[in-house]
Formats: sequence, C-alpha cells, structure tokens
Amino acid sequence: MIPLEISTKKNLLAFSAGIDSTALFFILLENNIPFDIAIVDYGQREQSKDEVIYAHQLAHKYNKQIYLKEFPKDIKFSEKSARDFRYDFFKELIEAYSYETLFTAHQLNDKLEWFMMQLSKGAGLVELMGMEEHSIRDNYIASKPLLSYSKQELQDYLDNQNIKYFIDHTNTDQKYKRNFIRANFTDKFIQEYSNGVKNSFKYLNDDLQLIAPNISKKEIAQLTIFERSTLDDNQTIRVIDKELKKRGVIISKATRDEILLQKQTVVSHKIAIALDNNKIWIAPYIKSSMTKEFKEYCRIKKIPSNLRGYIFGIKDLIADILD
Repeated sequence: MIPLEISTKKNLLAFSAGIDSTALFFILLENNIPFDIAIVDYGQREQSKDEVIYAHQLAHKYNKQIYLKEFPKDIKFSEKSARDFRYDFFKELIEAYSYETLFTAHQLNDKLEWFMMQLSKGAGLVELMGMEEHSIRDNYIASKPLLSYSKQELQDYLDNQNIKYFIDHTNTDQKYKRNFIRANFTDKFIQEYSNGVKNSFKYLNDDLQLIAPNISKKEIAQLTIFERSTLDDNQTIRVIDKELKKRGVIISKATRDEILLQKQTVVSHKIAIALDNNKIWIAPYIKSSMTKEFKEYCRIKKIPSNLRGYIFGIKDLIADILD
C-alpha cells in the first residue's frame, strides 16, 4: 500500500484511465480518501471511447460520481488548448459542487520533465521547482500526491494487483517537446537514478524554502498587496511567481523581465501586476467605468492604473488595507 495523508473530505480526481491516474484512483481507495472523478474525452483516438467506458465502470463499481466532458470539434486541438479546456472543466466542477481538493496524478517522471523543460528555457530555482505537491489556488487545493513515485513504480503497483489501465501511445510522438525530453532524457535517467532524483528534489525544495523571502502582505477579496521595500528584483519575482501559481498562472522569463521593466503589466489577459518602490500589487484585470471621485481617490492613494477597474468593484472594502 502507498500511504497518503489527505485531510479534505470533498475531493475531485482528474482521471484519464492511464497508468498514473488509475494508480492514484486505487491508492485513494486504499487510503479511504473520499473522491469523485472527472474525465475529458478529446476525441483524438479510437481508444478514448474505451477509456471513458472504463472510467464509468470504475465509478459505478466503487460508487463514485463521474463527470464527463467532450472536447469541442470546432476548437483546434493542441496541448495548450487541451490543457486549458481540461482545467476550465475542473474549475467549473469545483465551483459548482464545492470540491476542496483537485487531485492530479503527476509523478516523478513528470516532475523531472518539468525541471528539464524549464531548464531548456532559462529558469531560476522557483521555476525549476514549480511542480509542487500541494499548492493553494483561488478556492481549492491542487494536490499532486504521487510526485515521489516513478511511473515504473506505479505501473508495477497496478501490474502486481492485475489492475487494468490504458497506454496512450500519442505520448511517444516526439514532435511535442515534452515527449522528446521524456523519450531521450528523463525516463532513462530515472530508470538509473530514481533514488538520487527523489533526494535531490527534496534538498532543492528545502533550499527553496530557506531563500524564500518572508514579507508582510495585505489581502482583501482577490487583491493582494505585498511589502516590497526590502526586496531586490530577484526576490520580487519570487514573490510574484508564487502568488501567480496560486492563481493558476505560470510565467516565462520574458514575462518576468517585462514585469520588472514595465512596472505595470497584465499577465495572460487576466492578472494585473504593478510595482512601485514599496509595494507589489496583484489583482484580477478588469476594465470598468469609474466615477470621477474614485479616480481622484486612486490618484491620492497612488493606486496603479491597471488595478483600478478591479479595485473599483470592491471600493467599499479596501479602505483598511490602503490606509
């Protein structure tokens, strides 16, 4: 049995019927952790219909609620469009049914793949270690409880118990960068050095906690203001990276450079970020018509222009954190 320590009672498992998510399904069962499942049918392979049937069979057998959504035929399929569609679906379910935790079955190979992909782009420690076991999003916990287990260990777990699973052979298509890194580097490396990789990630995570700046912040609704007066640029970016990850956004080196250069930026068309000498401001980006009085209030309080639309919507709540 693979032990898990999960305290939340209302949980959703992102399921695909592959090795990783099937292993996590049965590991959650063994640990008596309650959960329901959500599966997306992308319609790109004949096998996907069998995977959906298997998901329904498991849900029925183990008395789990199952949610299915099909990828629209009028949207061009890509890794990004598939990921965005998948996570929008999960968020809809979390909001509609008040799930506390979203489980995804990322494992050690995935973590090393992420590390290598960030390394290939030029990344700091925060980005290299961006795949965390638990992270707080706007209204739920994103949990990846299998990051200490290799894909082979999970496959052995299933094979030893004669548990059915599917293999998506499109994951071997090396036209995708992730698959290229997997086939040529990470899988072979973990086969030889899995214990060393596990220990290195643990030490790197410990190092990351030591260098993470401990700074004060104020929050109201989805507006967060950090004290910046003692931070250098690298520490500023670490703070922003960590906060954006909680909001489900990962930024590139080019975006980090733009944030420091421009001082006021909108990331992914949805998150407004502003810097001054004393503060880091982060809030949803909203365009809004504002009163003349509120505009004058913003000028006096030195509220960055790209955050004013959102702050206008919560203006009755903000006096205490801006004074």
